[in-house]
Amino acid sequence: MTEIVPEGIRDPRIQTRFVDANGLRFEVDECGKGNVLALCLHGFPEHSFSWRYQLPMLAELGFKAWAPNLRGYGNSSRPEGMEAYSLENLMADVAGLIDESGCEETVLIAHDWGALIAWHFAIRQIRPLQKLIICNVPHPVPARKAFGDGLSQLKKSWYVFFFQIPRLPEWLFGRDEARGIGEMFRSSSVDKTRFPEKVTDVYARNAAQPGALSAMINYYRALVRGGGGSRQTKQGYPMIETPTLMVWGEDDVALTKETTYGTDEVVRALTIRYLPRVSHWVQQEAPEVVNAMMRAFLLDEPVPYLQWQATLSPDDPETAD
Repeated sequence: MTEIVPEGIRDPRIQTRFVDANGLRFEVDECGKGNVLALCLHGFPEHSFSWRYQLPMLAELGFKAWAPNLRGYGNSSRPEGMEAYSLENLMADVAGLIDESGCEETVLIAHDWGALIAWHFAIRQIRPLQKLIICNVPHPVPARKAFGDGLSQLKKSWYVFFFQIPRLPEWLFGRDEARGIGEMFRSSSVDKTRFPEKVTDVYARNAAQPGALSAMINYYRALVRGGGGSRQTKQGYPMIETPTLMVWGEDDVALTKETTYGTDEVVRALTIRYLPRVSHWVQQEAPEVVNAMMRAFLLDEPVPYLQWQATLSPDDPETAD
């Protein structure tokens, strides 16, 4: 087993275990022992480590908090082939993990690709959800509208099309032990103090494992070339009835704020909070604010409107004379 998160930066309150679900083996970070599961799904090119600030908070609220490494990531199973990473298979993984948790109810919390899975999981009602929390990925309906309304979002999503090229993305991102993957977090963040080398090295080590980059990129290939996106579109998008919180870092290099507009038309009970001067990596970059919002939502309290003051680097335009 590859040690991806070294002992020096591992939160001692978070334990790691393996859970067999949907015919695969998942490496799961766990905190808390409650009867309600808080299942946290990471994105690309992340790791369960991305939920290190949220798991202890969720445990304090009485949840059994799980952050699995999704298939292909960390020390979880890494099946071969593009279709292994279809949305249908990814949703079945989530259902399997929920079933294996032994909990009576589930709160689904997700970011980036994990949020894409979570949106569809809630839409298809694969398992009952008590609440849904989404970080920086739009619902597929307003997202499609934003893509069709102009070039702004299309330009930001160039990488989705680049990932359809065979082998080249793996070669490019895998150079120098995938150091570029780690640097991606720092270069695209606002508060770069949240992504020191010891943190970015976690993501580089994760991506540098044999076959890992192909697995990660296959999520995008299965969505586009494998037809997962079109299969879901053909089924339609009924109203989500699960109470939902969206937390959105406005300085997202990959997604425009406009992709969130109209979410209230497809989610019955929606709460949305925008965080200016926070990047796509919202729960890692502004965990104090994000945790306060999540906590209030989970306790059925008013979700605060909070601002976040990022620590800007000396070369940031906003700090220049």
